[in-house]
Amino acid sequence: MTAMPTDPDPENTPGLEPGGGVNPGDTPPGEASTSGVSHQEPGLPSGRSQKLVYGVILGFAALVVVMLVGYAVGIGR
Repeated sequence: MTAMPTDPDPENTPGLEPGGGVNPGDTPPGEASTSGVSHQEPGLPSGRSQKLVYGVILGFAALVVVMLVGYAVGIGR
């Protein structure tokens, strides 16, 4: 059993002009012709929950800053 080459021989590829170019219209479009989404996008969280998340993150950041300052002045030793 002989293996077939993975790429076609450019000499035998239909639609190629001399030098390897292609005729206009021979190439597929660069993107799909359909538009829109196929499913509904999830809703965004409320402003209250966003503020809660930001508060938790800032709380942890403040805790880390306090711990680093305490370590720098010698409280943690």
